Amino acid sequence: MPAISPLAGEPIKRADAERLAGVLKAVADPARLRLLSLIQSAPEGEASVSDLTAPLGLSQPTVSHHLRILTEAGLLERDKRGVWAYYRLVPSAIAAIADLLTPPRKRATKKAR
Repeated sequence: MPAISPLAGEPIKRADAERLAGVLKAVADPARLRLLSLIQSAPEGEASVSDLTAPLGLSQPTVSHHLRILTEAGLLERDKRGVWAYYRLVPSAIAAIADLLTPPRKRATKKAR
């Protein structure tokens, strides 16, 4: 993640903008947003592909594809246990996106509460 927000009043470097755009592109898909939500709300905060196919109404290969994109973007962690892989959110990555997209004045107000 870039250290400087595109809303901070300073120009964001090209490489930082490209990294941030890649992460935002990963979440800019309805199925991937639902995956993040489903994993976050799972009882243990993690889920396998088999837990996610029915709620999404998508095939296993399609769900695996979306999970791979979210994992490569750094938004999910993958833990392989036997033949199953379990996915969980990376809270710091989600928080970093929120901070980068929150204007500095709003961020200060939010922390003061």
